[in-house]
Amino acid sequence: MSAVEVGAIAAGVGMLAGVAWLPPKATRVIGSIFGGALVFGVARGGLGVTGGVVAGALLAVLLARFGPNTVLRRVTFLLPSLLLLVFVTTLLMYHAPGSPFAGEKVATPQVEAALRAHFGIPKSAVEFFWIYVRRLVVDGSLGPSVKVQGRMVETLLRPALPVSIALGLLSLVLAAAFGLALGIRAGLKPNSAADYVATGLSAIGLSLPSFVIGAILIVIFSLKLGWLPVAGWGDLRHLVLPAVTLALPYAAYIARLARGGTIEVMSQDFIRTARAKGVPEAAVVLRHALKGAILPVVSYLGPAAAGIMTGSFVVETLFGIPGMGQWFVRGAINRDYSMVLGTALVYASLVTAFNLVVDLAYAWLDPRVRSDA
Repeated sequence: MSAVEVGAIAAGVGMLAGVAWLPPKATRVIGSIFGGALVFGVARGGLGVTGGVVAGALLAVLLARFGPNTVLRRVTFLLPSLLLLVFVTTLLMYHAPGSPFAGEKVATPQVEAALRAHFGIPKSAVEFFWIYVRRLVVDGSLGPSVKVQGRMVETLLRPALPVSIALGLLSLVLAAAFGLALGIRAGLKPNSAADYVATGLSAIGLSLPSFVIGAILIVIFSLKLGWLPVAGWGDLRHLVLPAVTLALPYAAYIARLARGGTIEVMSQDFIRTARAKGVPEAAVVLRHALKGAILPVVSYLGPAAAGIMTGSFVVETLFGIPGMGQWFVRGAINRDYSMVLGTALVYASLVTAFNLVVDLAYAWLDPRVRSDA
């Protein structure tokens, strides 16, 4: 890498570090401005420039007046982290072997120069970064796809985004439901048969990668039993195998967290006090122990969402699901720079938004966090 590229990465990391040290008042001001700018960028595609300005300004005022510090801190991190993501991804694509036009039948220097000018892909990674950012800010576009001629990246991702969101949300719900049920059951009766079974299943789920789990499920439930389709997308039956494939490893980890949290909470003084007052055991668990038991699980849901989103690349390809994962894989193979950057930006925004929801849920469950915010 050149000195300019190294310096740009260092400046981006320094910007993120500086955001972490911002005082609360500065965080409130900058977070409100960044939040309004992000809403403007998203809303103007459907509402136009005027509607985007109104929506962005309204959200900025609401954030400045009513936004919790946890939300504003997360929003303040969002914009510089997305810029750093775009720059680092651009460097990785440019330094990887090959080029977007390596497969063209006629690849004379004149033809390649004309193609680069048409798609806005210069030979310098830094120059392409600035072109891409200006296209995002000025045009509100993710750029043209190199391999799908005449189509913009956002038009290709728009029908695929709901598919990936549906698969990811269902997988996360299944992982949380299975993991919590298994872990809380094991934590209520440690060193019992249920505890040993839960621990064993968790170890198996953590040790198998998703593509192995998917292959096993296809062989059993599709090829042998014929209950579910092998691949494709159409109805709820097509969701079952890929969702379970994505959910099982995270359900195993959630089960371990829930087991540990349940054992710790059930040994606390307030649990013994509730039992001494004659509160039924079911009420002790549901009213008093459950919130504390799921706190470690809630804090893990953010990384779990990130893992499920990135893991969907493999699972969507394995099951032939028309989600965003297919476009990311195709973009990486074909060196379609705008496609790779567009999918990376969308995935990063989704993960950040879910982490924000997790922060709010954690503050609601834990009064200590809520008072600090």
